[in-house]
Amino acid sequence: MKKWIIALTVSAGVLGLSACNSTSGSKDVVVETKAGDISKDELYNAMKDKVGEQALRELVYQKVLSEKYNVTDEELNEKVDELKQQLGTNFELALQQYGYKDEEDLKATFKTGLMQEKAAIKDVKATEEEVKEYYDNFKPQIKARHILIKIDEDTTEADAKKKIDEVKKKLDEGGKFEDLATEYSEDPGSAANGGDLGWFGAGQMVPEFEEAAYALDVNEISAPVKSQHGYHIIQTTEKKEKKSFEDMKEKMEYEVKVAKLDGEKIEKAMERELKDASVKINDKDLKDILKSNTETEK
Repeated sequence: MKKWIIALTVSAGVLGLSACNSTSGSKDVVVETKAGDISKDELYNAMKDKVGEQALRELVYQKVLSEKYNVTDEELNEKVDELKQQLGTNFELALQQYGYKDEEDLKATFKTGLMQEKAAIKDVKATEEEVKEYYDNFKPQIKARHILIKIDEDTTEADAKKKIDEVKKKLDEGGKFEDLATEYSEDPGSAANGGDLGWFGAGQMVPEFEEAAYALDVNEISAPVKSQHGYHIIQTTEKKEKKSFEDMKEKMEYEVKVAKLDGEKIEKAMERELKDASVKINDKDLKDILKSNTETEK
């Protein structure tokens, strides 16, 4: 995401300010030292040199797009939830690594991206056949848990199969899934939570795991399933309902259009939106930042 790159660059820029001397006429002092002060003007100019183009471009997009495109809290929460499912226990670490203060800071970036998405799909068409095909192949999210026995340099396939069969026998004899997952599962991300993987959708798990999990009825437990990670025992605990085509048509059409987007389409959409908003940049050093690649090459 652009914001992650910006955040990292800003950090480097701020560290570089220690080499600045107070040469500006501004009376607004940000930092005082025995070697000289750092003014707001110096801070602005230093950050402009480091990240000015990226930061200003993002601010302009936010301002212009927010006038025409609404993003709901529900949409933002859905995006964050998807990322949490993908990153699991690494979610908080990823926020810190890429310079986000918290989830609200992350949502600000998602909001800009969703507004760009909505602006760009205005130029994209989706046929009824494409939307229907997408709906037919669509799988609602499910919630599942698993017990994993890995196959690795320390465990042969035969040994892993023997161990997973022993765990399956304990389940068949009435053992609690979450207790056995905590005791035996070699997936550190889920074992401590009784094997719980949370909600996930199509394409988020390896194919063998996904196929087995979706084939189960709620609370049904699978036979051992082999994947590239080892042997799994899976229990699907909840399933979301697949609504009728008419109820989902609008959402399906949106997703078909988004799938057709690329960098060029988004860039053209931004050109259109900026032109409609009559954007004028007064800072001469940054006046060309919104020119498209096409315009720059001329």
